Amino acid sequence: MKRLVAALLCSFGVATLSWAQEAFRVELGGEGETIGDMRPVFLPFESRPMPAISPAEVARRYQKLFRSSDEPEVRIDALNRLSNIQTLSGEDIGFTPEEETAIYREAIGSYESIIGRGSYSGRLDELLYQMAKAHALTGQADESITRLKQLAGLYPKSPFAPEARFRVAESAFASGNYPEAEAEYRAVLDQVSGDSPLGTKVRFMMGWSQFKQGVSAWNRAADNFIRVLDGFLPDQESLLTVDRSSVDTIDDTLRVLAMMAARTDGAERLYTWLDGAEDRYWTYVVFDRLADYYAVLGQYTESVAANQAFVDYFPNHPRNPAFLAQVADVWLLADKPAKVRAAKANYVAQFASPDLYQTLSGAEQERWLQFSRELADFHYHSGSRNLAAGNRVDGQQDFSTAASFYEALAGRTEESGEVLRLAGDARLQSGQYSAALIDFQESAYTFGGYPEAADAGWAAIVLLREGLDGQRTSPGFRADIDDLAHEAVRFEVHFSGDGRLAGLLAELSVRWFERGELEKAIETAQKAVLHPGSNASERYAAWQVVAKVRQHREEFSLAEQAWNNVLEQLGSGEVSPAGATDARAAQHQLATVIYRQGEVAAEAGNVDAAVNHFERIESALPGSEIAIKGRYDAANTLLIAHQYAAAIDAFTRFRADFPDHSLTAGISDKLVHAHVSAGDPAQAADELLLVARSESNPWPTRLKAAALYHEGGAIESRNTIYTGYLGTSPVVESADHHVLQQTMRQRLIASGDDPLKLQEAIVASELDSQWHSEETLAWAARSALILGARAAATFTGIRLTHPLADSLDRKQVALESARQRFLEAEKFGDEVVRSESLYRRAELYRGLAQDLMASSVPDDLNEMEAMQYQMLLEEEAYPFEEKAIRLHSDNHQRIASIGFNAWIGRSLDALAKMNPGRYDRTVRWMSWAMEVNDGA
Repeated sequence: MKRLVAALLCSFGVATLSWAQEAFRVELGGEGETIGDMRPVFLPFESRPMPAISPAEVARRYQKLFRSSDEPEVRIDALNRLSNIQTLSGEDIGFTPEEETAIYREAIGSYESIIGRGSYSGRLDELLYQMAKAHALTGQADESITRLKQLAGLYPKSPFAPEARFRVAESAFASGNYPEAEAEYRAVLDQVSGDSPLGTKVRFMMGWSQFKQGVSAWNRAADNFIRVLDGFLPDQESLLTVDRSSVDTIDDTLRVLAMMAARTDGAERLYTWLDGAEDRYWTYVVFDRLADYYAVLGQYTESVAANQAFVDYFPNHPRNPAFLAQVADVWLLADKPAKVRAAKANYVAQFASPDLYQTLSGAEQERWLQFSRELADFHYHSGSRNLAAGNRVDGQQDFSTAASFYEALAGRTEESGEVLRLAGDARLQSGQYSAALIDFQESAYTFGGYPEAADAGWAAIVLLREGLDGQRTSPGFRADIDDLAHEAVRFEVHFSGDGRLAGLLAELSVRWFERGELEKAIETAQKAVLHPGSNASERYAAWQVVAKVRQHREEFSLAEQAWNNVLEQLGSGEVSPAGATDARAAQHQLATVIYRQGEVAAEAGNVDAAVNHFERIESALPGSEIAIKGRYDAANTLLIAHQYAAAIDAFTRFRADFPDHSLTAGISDKLVHAHVSAGDPAQAADELLLVARSESNPWPTRLKAAALYHEGGAIESRNTIYTGYLGTSPVVESADHHVLQQTMRQRLIASGDDPLKLQEAIVASELDSQWHSEETLAWAARSALILGARAAATFTGIRLTHPLADSLDRKQVALESARQRFLEAEKFGDEVVRSESLYRRAELYRGLAQDLMASSVPDDLNEMEAMQYQMLLEEEAYPFEEKAIRLHSDNHQRIASIGFNAWIGRSLDALAKMNPGRYDRTVRWMSWAMEVNDGA
């Protein structure tokens, strides 16, 4: 630590302060190693005019006078004049030192004689001074001090008094009487200027006398020592030009101040003594001496505290860097490496800002850089060791600290790029990915130009890639594809020849595509494909993106070319991995874009091109599902284009080639449609019956076939299906189903296929059903009338024979059967049907009445009995005739509500015969309509 004052002490000049004296000389700061070694200092006598002869001749005469005279006054006066001559002339004349001692020993008697007489013509203060000098030179120290005290006491205003008091103080100090010494030194200061050489010497010695008195007097001592230093070192320049003769005094002063502070409150007490003043240029020296004092004693903590205290007390002092660096030196001396690092870290932190860093000198900046790099490297290696040992928390903290130091070095060293790359790696290891990214970027692009700059740029790309994939996550770090793309552009601009660029472009194109940025995806992919450094794997990935983008844009022809390029890269054998799965996927995509070309052509009505595309899928991906679908769609395209013959042929071949495929299940419908559209519904029906064979419930399909047979006029085939279906006694489940079954029966009736049974079924089904239509009701009504007419014919065919009761019963049963059919017809039919029913019902009764009247009389009756029997028959027939008349009459009366029809006319004809008086007349039936009152 001496280096803080080394420059000061080494530059002290040699300027010896001295006083010329008649008998002895005192050199301030040079006549003794300690205070006790110093000799008395006397001021010279008052000067007297020199005679106009040579000083040596005058001196010779006064020497002769001293030796020859017996008068004390004369002898003393001769001595005084010799002293004055020597002072004024500056020549070494008079007595030799040995002679001088002998002479003064002789002169003592003269001095005592004069003092004893009590009278002296000269000044007594001079006499006492010379007498004290004589005692001092002859070794009578006590007597010399006594005379000096007399001089100071009797003549306090004498010019000899300050010197006398100083000598007395020196004597007291040497004897250990420090309070007396302090008092005498203070008395001297009352008489001399504090800035004079003697004043400085006195203040210095007074401080020592106070120091010797103990801690209670140290505040006073410190004040004097500080004044001494202020006198020696008043300004900045004085620190560099200290007189060599003052070096020891200054050094002793600094040492005693440091010692007093160390033995009390340390730096705090020192700061108090200095009164916190910053305008003393030597303040830092005494703080350094205090720190040095502690270090020498092995009190390293206190030494560090002293250094730090100076920085804290004087935060803007230019010497602060040296004090902070000295803290590290102290801990190094104490063998405390952790504290050494902490001190260096504090030094680095104190001057980390650009403004403060610029205040450092060149050497201090070099030290700052050295400390920073040492700390950075230490924490980097420590982080590596901790992570290797599984201590993740401490390891990451070490790496973070190392990164901070590396980052601080950036811009202040020629190796900024390298240290920032290390900083980025350290940030990466510590999990601080945002900071790592910035470090890598600045290392590569701000401070590039070194061999590993490309690696730093690539590290930034890898970090962004891993962040984008979720492998790197930390607070504040959010990577997206835009960041990665921007970084890729920068990398390409600065390191276009880097072999990793093609792979990056290929990867980036994939990411753009996954994000949906198709324009950027294809642009980047094309750059990857064309990059001279790309390999097969990279071209494979890029061509995939091109193909997918073309496919997404429905540029299917260009997509087909791209997929062929993908397959070409796979076929090169250089793609890793290049398994069958990858090839199969590419082939499938190729087949897909060919298929889509077929779809586009089909939509545009270009049938031939569409069919060609669909069918050539087989060559791209043989046996694949999409190839099968292409075959199917080719046939379907022909069907949609009304090319029925070709479509039928294509569908037929498809079904033969792929009998178990799911699409085959719908081909029958397609073929049916094609046959129907081609005007051959019977062929369509045949197709449906073929399908029905394999169905668990074939009837829906068979019924469709029956409809097509009906449409094609294949009645026999149709009726076969109708008969078979109705033979299953199907349950009616809906209105449509009811109508369907009734239609079948009606059509079968129309074709003459067992009409009686079918007519009965029509009537029965209509009676049982909750659903009806106009057609089914009409069909049921007609069937009921036919069945009723058939029953009526049976009724008419029954002859009334004896025994009458038996035949009459049978006839009545037949009548009732017919009547019920006519009533059923009335339920189903319209007004015309009702008119027919009324007529036919009336005729049943009229016929019964006529048959009764015409029945034979039993042969075993006599005439009277036969007449009675005939009368009884008439009585029996009469009600039936009346009922017939009433029904015909009801039919007749309906003219008013429904108008005239043939069946009403026939009822009128019957009434004319049965009641000619009322109905047998010429009648012309006219249609009329009531006028509508229009309000006129």
